[in-house]
Amino acid sequence: MSGGKESERLAKNITVRQALARSGLIPLEARVLLAHVLTKDRAWLAAHTEAALNVDDARSFEALARRRRDGVPIAYLTGRREFYGLDLEITPEVLIPRPESEILVDFALARVSEEQAARLLDLGSVSGAVALAIAHLRPSARVIGVDVSLSAVALARRNAARLGIANIEFIESNWFDRVPPIAFELIAANPPYVADSDPHLAQGDLRFEPALALKGGLDGLDSIRRIVADANGHLKSGGWLAIEHGHDQAGIVQDLLRRVGFGEIETRRDLAGILRTTWGELP
Repeated sequence: MSGGKESERLAKNITVRQALARSGLIPLEARVLLAHVLTKDRAWLAAHTEAALNVDDARSFEALARRRRDGVPIAYLTGRREFYGLDLEITPEVLIPRPESEILVDFALARVSEEQAARLLDLGSVSGAVALAIAHLRPSARVIGVDVSLSAVALARRNAARLGIANIEFIESNWFDRVPPIAFELIAANPPYVADSDPHLAQGDLRFEPALALKGGLDGLDSIRRIVADANGHLKSGGWLAIEHGHDQAGIVQDLLRRVGFGEIETRRDLAGILRTTWGELP
């Protein structure tokens, strides 16, 4: 029997249970990818372990499993990522949203009430994750998301339209360059903060993510320095600036904020215990 016919025969007879077992992936990742291929949820997989896969689905799953074994992030394989309860479209042209970035959302929600017609700015929006989560939960606010990447801006706009979030706009801008002359109540920033020579850039998921969204210069702080230096001109008195940063940058970011007049400076740890997000208030 030819290799092609044998492959087809095996594909016709493979079950959900067998496909998962043969994938070479950890069980959770295998279930996520197979559920994506079959357009089912993981509960369905658990209840239909002996269901047979058709040829196309078996081949699609094996192709995705092979790419995952090569290290391609799950979010790029499925084109989806959940963030703060929102189902976001993700492409390989943008950074994958991280759980630690939810601290920026928590911070904004704690300082802006549901009824407040606040104006908020999200710098480094990429897929729109932080901006969309804030806008979704604070419908009276006006949120502007900014990214230097045109493909990221287009993706963020698609996510907003698909999710039906209307109190938001996304603009292409190199940080504040094209931001409207508005005094914002709050600015959330998630800039690139990895040093250009950091060896982690050649490891894990980072190998596949866009360098533009990761590399922050010689010490990783180029964009953070610019944001802190320029933020005063875009915040109202009593406004807040919150910045996500690297594990060893909290002290430097605190000093940068202090030097330009921010007070009430505080740093929050992420779920891994890493000092991840620092904010301050403009007097």
